[in-house]
Amino acid sequence: MSGNNKYHIKKTDKETLRKWFHLMTLGRAIDNKAPNYLKQAIGWSYHAPFAGHDGVQLAIGQIFNKETDHLFPYYRDMLTAISAGLTATETILNGISKATDVAGGGRHMSNHFAKPEWNIHNVSSSTGNHTLHAVGVARGMKKYNHKGISISSQGESSVSEGYVYEAINGATTEKLPVLFVFQDNGYGISVPKKDQTANRKVANNFTGMKNLKIYHCNGKDVFDSMNTLEEAKQWILDNQMPAIVQANCVRMHSHSNSDRHELYRDEEERNYVQEYDPLAKYRRLLIRYERFTEQELVEIESQVKEEVKKAHKEAMAAPDPDPASIFDFVSPAPYPADKYPDGLADYQGENKKLIEGINETLKAEFRLNPDTFLWGQDIANKEKGGIFNVSKGMQQEFGKERIFNAPIAEDFIMGTANGMSRFSDKIRIVVEGAEFADYFWPAMEQYVDSSHDYWRSNGQFTPNVTIRLASGGYIGGGLYHSQNIEGALASIPGVRIVYPSYADDAAGLMRSSLRSRGMTLFLEPKALYNDPISSAAFPDDYEVPFGKARIRKQGTDLTIVTYGNTTHMCIEVAKKLEEEKGIHAEVIDLRSLVPLDVETILESVKKTGKVLVVHEDKVFGGFGGEVAAIITEKAFEWLDGPVKRVGSTFTPVGFNRILEKAILPNADKIFAAATDLIEY
Repeated sequence: MSGNNKYHIKKTDKETLRKWFHLMTLGRAIDNKAPNYLKQAIGWSYHAPFAGHDGVQLAIGQIFNKETDHLFPYYRDMLTAISAGLTATETILNGISKATDVAGGGRHMSNHFAKPEWNIHNVSSSTGNHTLHAVGVARGMKKYNHKGISISSQGESSVSEGYVYEAINGATTEKLPVLFVFQDNGYGISVPKKDQTANRKVANNFTGMKNLKIYHCNGKDVFDSMNTLEEAKQWILDNQMPAIVQANCVRMHSHSNSDRHELYRDEEERNYVQEYDPLAKYRRLLIRYERFTEQELVEIESQVKEEVKKAHKEAMAAPDPDPASIFDFVSPAPYPADKYPDGLADYQGENKKLIEGINETLKAEFRLNPDTFLWGQDIANKEKGGIFNVSKGMQQEFGKERIFNAPIAEDFIMGTANGMSRFSDKIRIVVEGAEFADYFWPAMEQYVDSSHDYWRSNGQFTPNVTIRLASGGYIGGGLYHSQNIEGALASIPGVRIVYPSYADDAAGLMRSSLRSRGMTLFLEPKALYNDPISSAAFPDDYEVPFGKARIRKQGTDLTIVTYGNTTHMCIEVAKKLEEEKGIHAEVIDLRSLVPLDVETILESVKKTGKVLVVHEDKVFGGFGGEVAAIITEKAFEWLDGPVKRVGSTFTPVGFNRILEKAILPNADKIFAAATDLIEY
């Protein structure tokens, strides 16, 4: 319980009591009305009723200040959103998925209430994942000396998710102004709390954490909730550290309209939760303590009925989403990178290694833009700058405020990048998402969530994040140190994916990434970091556009499409074909996988008639399959043979060098495939 008793039925002014009763009655009226829309096939196909959470949800919305704070509500937070300022019309527009829904124009599930322009954030359906976003935006508050708090609201069962622990661990480590509110109604859908945690109060799982204040309140009681939430907010502001509020609630109805709680709650329990109706209790108190008459409350209830009726009419008259709009806001328009339209054909300068191209470009862009930040595992400790020293010297130059280590928690690295980007659109973030690309999989939930933020919010928010990953094999790394992941990730819209194979392209694409809005996955062939074969000369301001391939060698007899480590092998093979067989192969270095330069590929195919697609990743399920399919679909009439592919075997990459050689592609395998195709 809170020690602050600012609010009490006798102490609180009548206008405030009236406002609270109006908000609670309005919320409950829409909460009760929502299932009717589904029955009439109008919408609201997902509705999680908040009844029984009224006290704490009212309080969250009341302490939220849209000018200073950021709020991350969860799918049961209808009253939280209304209390924070959403109108009845805006609430219903979300429920029935209209084009004018302020959360996302009907693109996201109903009951996911948001108003991004007020910092009421559009969060995903992945339960509890927004805790990481709340921590990230709080990091932004701290870095920019902003006076406010970040609020993450969620059910107690979502705390079982690993990334929630990562979020709270990170918030306590960095001392960030975050309020985590756990609305505890005893169930995760049908799973009782006892199956979630050994502690009766899940907040007590965190009692051993330093720099954390834990509060408990009665989430069914308006006054206890208001007092506790206000005290917690003030403590966070005063101490600049996180706090948890665990609010004891009841769930008066089923989890959602697709759940039947009578299958797992007996009649006695269902009657019990109805008796603890927070709205009914608050109404009784207002009359018992003679703050309002029955007639006054009836008048407010009548006003609410008219308000909901009017909102219903407005929402029903609102336009539906336009099917033609589905391609809007998939990914923001990138930085144009048009300074070098002809590349570097005539440039003379000193060759630099691929690792130098990335390092020097990062430093140059961080000098240019003070709103750039970089973090990851093992990237800022004395003279070390990542496992391969790609970010070497950056913390020394730009300081610990901008370059810092993250815990060994890939989801945390990715999720807080999304969150900090929410603090200001001017911020550009680079994360070393994992020490090796193979270790990125724990971050996939956040990667997927971030990939559709721009689309889901109808263009109102995009994470401005570059994800750096050391990728590929040829180093004798084995499992978790030599795999490729681009084939799997290319199927997820909303993220640019680049894979340079030369120092100049690495530098130019990194510059474009850091100057662009939106997300870029920047895959770095680690075997080429210091290999002279990937060295190139380029000016200090070099930039490369996304979606533009580079022809490494002109040819007329065979097209070889490649990227990354295998680019150099393909060039070697092309030279050998010319010397030994008089065959002129054209080598296309894709550089950018998403977006893909389809035009350059097709123009080459029309010229040569035969295509070999080569990459390091597995042939089965690899990105080359998409390239081959596009060629077959769009250039079939120009083909003089099947589209052939070369890549690794459908196995993991082994550690022993003998096994690695048998698995990964090499020049001999590429030459043999090219010869077969030429002779077809």
